[in-house]
Amino acid sequence: MKDEHIQRQWMMVSFDSFTKEQLMKNKAEINLTAEIKDKKIRGTAFMGCNRMFFNSEFKSKNKVKISGVGSTLMACQDMELETKFVKAFEAMTNYQIEGHFLTLFDDKGNKMKFIAADWD
Repeated sequence: MKDEHIQRQWMMVSFDSFTKEQLMKNKAEINLTAEIKDKKIRGTAFMGCNRMFFNSEFKSKNKVKISGVGSTLMACQDMELETKFVKAFEAMTNYQIEGHFLTLFDDKGNKMKFIAADWD
């Protein structure tokens, strides 16, 4: 079963101190389009260097569990975004969808904001 609200490609528009231009230049995104298996979506992410993969479980009451983050092992000139993303991503525990935006939050108030790649 597919959930069209969550299972989309999401382009990152806000994270940490990175500008929207930096995020766009790096083509920062998460992709949640895979089918749900055992209540989990096998997702992928890209922050400008390595292809990453992870499991995500979107639960009731806007809770999310992200686990099993891994990646290819290329060394790139600028890996600051990727390094900060990997460190923060598994700590995200809550989500909110408003229109074409997905926001992930951790328990300390840190957040990542995305826009659906397929919005008109």
